[in-house]
Amino acid sequence: MNLSYWELKSWFTNVDYTIVGSGIVGLSCALQLKDQFPKANILVLERGMLPQGASTKNAGFACFGSLSEIIEDLKSHSEDEVVQLVKKRVNGLQLLRETLGDQTINYQNHGGYELFFNNDDLLDTCLSKREAINKLLEPIFKKDVFSIKPNSFGFKNIKEQYIFNQFEGQIDTGKMMDALLHKVQSKGIKILNNIRVESFSEDSNSVKVNTDITDFSTSKLLIATNGFASQLIKEAVKPARAQVLITKPIKNLSIKGTFHLDKGYYYFRNIDNRILFGGGRNLDFKAEETTEFGQTELIQNKLESILKTVILPNTPFEIESTWSGIMGVGNQKKPIVKELSNHVYCGVKLGGMGVAIGSIIGKELAQLIA
Repeated sequence: MNLSYWELKSWFTNVDYTIVGSGIVGLSCALQLKDQFPKANILVLERGMLPQGASTKNAGFACFGSLSEIIEDLKSHSEDEVVQLVKKRVNGLQLLRETLGDQTINYQNHGGYELFFNNDDLLDTCLSKREAINKLLEPIFKKDVFSIKPNSFGFKNIKEQYIFNQFEGQIDTGKMMDALLHKVQSKGIKILNNIRVESFSEDSNSVKVNTDITDFSTSKLLIATNGFASQLIKEAVKPARAQVLITKPIKNLSIKGTFHLDKGYYYFRNIDNRILFGGGRNLDFKAEETTEFGQTELIQNKLESILKTVILPNTPFEIESTWSGIMGVGNQKKPIVKELSNHVYCGVKLGGMGVAIGSIIGKELAQLIA
């Protein structure tokens, strides 16, 4: 593409900070940079028409981990590390709500529920460790987080007890990202879509950014591409595809809340009198370790089966649409926020907790620049 003099001058000249990725992390980073450097020329580059990875494709859970997820995390993290992870998620959600406002993002606190299949002994493990986990998290919440509730929603083929989390909520993902984009643009920050960063090179004073449209120089480069990070930098981040479906509106739908199944590998919620349901990558981890969007018959069939036999066993429903998002994961849950070199930084590997920690990771990324 041959860019005009005006296009090069207005968008690609004297760029102070270039952020790759216009998801929650990238846009939060841009806002923080503008606060730190009000006169700076900030450019956000996005490879897709909309934020490409997971920010506009997630399920909209305002959560920080189910009881079984926290128990699982304790197998590979110390107690202090798990507490710090939960604390970061709680603080990140608070920052997101403060930045945009609860009404704007349609934040609702219906609580979160963890369900357990009849043929699984996971509930017994959770019940045996519930008090210990509540005690571990007490300094953060000042109250017990996890309690026991009976099966009040009429789900089938699950244990008759839920684990209930009174602090879990839900948001409207589309409204959140729309508001975040408006807020960023209102600050005079430029966002360019459908432009792919292919590589970059650094000299003593700047970074040359090579894109599929043009090449330009920037004083600092900040990478916020999460699941796509390995395409640009050598950090321990693997892509993880999440497949999601949503039903058509269901009359008299009484299900309200966010729901977790099978250590969080399945998750569903109510939204606009519909059920949004996603997960199942544990059926084939290798196949879902991809940056390609799409659905597989294996996972879609499993999601539909659980809808019919567990979630809506006595309710007719139709599936309206399906989609997928790309998360960034690793062997441990701790995100990677670091200076890679003199002029290049990254904030990646959100571990499927983008809604919870995206805002605070973006802020931390910006704060790496003194």
